[in-house]
Amino acid sequence: MSANDAPRAQQPSATYDSAFLKACRREPVPHTPVWFMRQAGRSLPEYRKVREGIPMLESCMRPELVTEITLQPVRRHGVDAAIYFSDIVVPLKAIGVDLDIKPGVGPVVERPIRTRADLAQLRDLTPEDVSYVTEAIGLLTRELGSTPLIGFAGAPFTLASYLVEGGPSRTYENAKAMMYGDPGLWADLLDRLADITAAFLKVQIEAGASAVQLFDSWAGALAPVDYRRSVLPASAKVFEAVAGYGVPRIHFGVGTGELLRLMGEAGADVVGADWRVPLDEAARRVGPGKALQGNLDPTVLFAPTEAVEAKTREVLDSAAGLEGHVFNLGHGVMPSTDPDALTRLVEYVHTRTTR
Repeated sequence: MSANDAPRAQQPSATYDSAFLKACRREPVPHTPVWFMRQAGRSLPEYRKVREGIPMLESCMRPELVTEITLQPVRRHGVDAAIYFSDIVVPLKAIGVDLDIKPGVGPVVERPIRTRADLAQLRDLTPEDVSYVTEAIGLLTRELGSTPLIGFAGAPFTLASYLVEGGPSRTYENAKAMMYGDPGLWADLLDRLADITAAFLKVQIEAGASAVQLFDSWAGALAPVDYRRSVLPASAKVFEAVAGYGVPRIHFGVGTGELLRLMGEAGADVVGADWRVPLDEAARRVGPGKALQGNLDPTVLFAPTEAVEAKTREVLDSAAGLEGHVFNLGHGVMPSTDPDALTRLVEYVHTRTTR
């Protein structure tokens, strides 16, 4: 079942007719909807103030703090959707994996997964493990009203990369060595992560999320043949597990221009493209029946307003013939971005695309 086929009764009634959800369903919209990956974060002074002295993972487990941080960019920028403030490793931490997010480094895993015995670290995720997520989304949906909330999770490949490497990597040598050298162990690792990821998304949807996005941040490191054989089955399992809810499912990765069709085949209703591929070309690669999301280069926001508007027009012109388009950056908001530039960008897209 796709989001287009889902009965209306399955959709959160307050948000069903929002521009964001209409675009995801490839329906006519009053204007092109806008949201930004990492819109709630270090670019906002109010975020830095409320996060001061609170470690990242702890901040993800405080429902009232999560609510405030998630709402900040909605208030400031007037975006068409909120995205739940969390981190892709939260479900791993919730099931007892010994990891931390180190400032300036990223997630660091104490005991990387290298053998079959190491899989014992990955037990099933239950709603009780992340009760703070249910509480936070309940608070958020009451505050957001008709503004949709996007839930999210890290895709199995990206989670596996952190778990096998023990932290961030530029080459993924340990993860790829397992993928090529012990494909049985690799498949079992991704399958287990798919179950955990699906359970995490289900918690968010059942609590009130109107859409979900699967971030396969590092999938661009893969050749298409390896993605199809060794990654797509696990991502497809995640998407299929939440298909019955009828909420739009978004799939995004960085540097995935050669994988766009495969990422769509995994089961997404909306495929996100980074800035390297124009949206009309991305649509050709993905094929019919999918909405597209993207794809302004985040660094453009450091240029003068006239240049930002010119590059934004290029994105909108490239998207003019698409069945559905959600405007976003081609990756997350950079920490040193001027928040006012984001506010101006939202207003510009809305004004330029008003039907």
